Amino acid sequence: MPVNALYRDDFYLSTCEAVVTAVHDDGGIELNQTCFYATSGGQPGDTGQLERADGTKIALGQTKHGAGKDVIIHVPLENEPRPEVGETLVLHVDWPRRYRLMRMHTACHLLSVICSYPITGAAVGEEESRVDFDMSETIDKDEVTAKLMELVGQNHPVYLQWITDDELAANPDIVKSKNVRPPMGLGRVSLVCIGENSSIDSQPCGGTHVSETQEVGQIHIAKIEKKGKENRRFRIRFGTPGEEA
Repeated sequence: MPVNALYRDDFYLSTCEAVVTAVHDDGGIELNQTCFYATSGGQPGDTGQLERADGTKIALGQTKHGAGKDVIIHVPLENEPRPEVGETLVLHVDWPRRYRLMRMHTACHLLSVICSYPITGAAVGEEESRVDFDMSETIDKDEVTAKLMELVGQNHPVYLQWITDDELAANPDIVKSKNVRPPMGLGRVSLVCIGENSSIDSQPCGGTHVSETQEVGQIHIAKIEKKGKENRRFRIRFGTPGEEA
């Protein structure tokens, strides 16, 4: 039975109850529902704890998909206790980590607004993210930082709209990425929209994001690297140049 991925509709949900539906030989745990994001689209999966009825905790090292996007496996750290199938657990996402990833992922979307080139790769991290663009032009990182911070300061709303897989297939041009497949296969696809009536951006994405651009906070382009004749890698970090967030 497909898991109910609660995070898809509420990025700020950090705890919930769930029932164990399977425990794999390697310790991986499946649940009937979860607020834990599973690694996908360049964003790492959530970590945190599963709390048992007696108060003991099962620490998770990663959350990942199984054979399909409708399967989410919560992977405990080594030597953690194993729950029983049918057991009810309380899930606790490592919220500070998740929130940084939400801020970073939203920053990556803002960067794709400023640099309107096809995306060839991306990775979201807690301290640094990278976005690769199919471009050969020279561009000033301080100028990009200033434009990013302008979008952050304007505090545009960030929200989801849902379209069907068929609607996305009929409008392939809305996908900016050249080699990352949008989150299809579940019958509906989430569009991350920025600005009133998507005035700033609208992009298929299954990741987690903040609800307004101001939440991204202070960010900057730390480096722009040349990766081939027509590929540029932008590295985004929190804080201002020379300082940590």
